[in-house]
Amino acid sequence: MSREVGGEARRSTKWELRRQAIVDTSARVFAQQGYHATGVTELCAANDLGKGALYHYIGSKEELLAAIHDRVMDEVMAGAERVADTGGSPTGQLARLGEELLDVIHRYPDHVWVFLHEFPALTGERAERFRVRRREYEKRVEDVLRAGVESAEFRHIDPWITARAWLGMHNYTYLWLRPGGRLTAHSVAQPFSQIFMQGIARQS
Repeated sequence: MSREVGGEARRSTKWELRRQAIVDTSARVFAQQGYHATGVTELCAANDLGKGALYHYIGSKEELLAAIHDRVMDEVMAGAERVADTGGSPTGQLARLGEELLDVIHRYPDHVWVFLHEFPALTGERAERFRVRRREYEKRVEDVLRAGVESAEFRHIDPWITARAWLGMHNYTYLWLRPGGRLTAHSVAQPFSQIFMQGIARQS
């Protein structure tokens, strides 16, 4: 019995690894061609799978799109948790949030492209899950900004508007921050933090 359970666990791990590989490969295809312009036949070819085998790992094309969005949000939220666990001043937390976000964009450029461009294709519960998770992250940024205002580290700003300025500044890097390029997430995060902080820091 224990051998059967162990075998099932190994099969489950192997299945999950293959599924994640399909998600990664498909993210590249969607980023190159667009979600709506990509057919199941093309996804099968890119992943070297028949249609039945593809559906064994991914129930539908939209489920695959949702999995790509989850990959991005899982990474982004994990970074936000690390920042929260470390604590520190609002200034320090905002800087670390920026570096964590840029690290995800740097490591997953195709996934982030799909995440930012193709989310309107999600429907029903998948669309709602995406909205809830995105809002949860936005609130993390807003809370840090609000704490900075309350502690007088930041001048009196609107946390909601300022969070969207911060997100836009960082998210736009998906167009040029690439693995193997001249710039790293860390080298971009430092000047970004300095530029942004100069705009919101409380003047003495």
